[in-house]
Amino acid sequence: MEAKDAAGARMRDLGSFIREQRRSAEMSLRHLAEHAGVSNPYLSQIERGLRNPSADILQRLAAALRISAETLYVQAGILHEGSDDLATRIASAPELTDRQRQVLLEVYRSLRDQGAEPPSTPEDAASQAPDPEV
Repeated sequence: MEAKDAAGARMRDLGSFIREQRRSAEMSLRHLAEHAGVSNPYLSQIERGLRNPSADILQRLAAALRISAETLYVQAGILHEGSDDLATRIASAPELTDRQRQVLLEVYRSLRDQGAEPPSTPEDAASQAPDPEV
């Protein structure tokens, strides 16, 4: 139950942050929704903390608000403030789908939280991969 309460609080905080950014930019709800390519009711639900937007929606809102997507990712709990470069690159990779980003970030966080060092280069990753002939 505690995790559900924390998730609800995070959604409300994210919604408040988006509303604050929208008002600072002197944009109406309708204008932001139109520029981000979402419906007015959906954006209203996000701002009220009733909906948890995907990374793609956050990226579109950030572009419309002219702020970095990473700022919204941190607010949404997708990234941690001061996070490393790899998580930022995964979260903002335009060639990945929302689901792919989410899965990669979950796997990366899981490995990082277990104390596993992620490979720093593709060559390191290849050298750490299991030998297929074994």
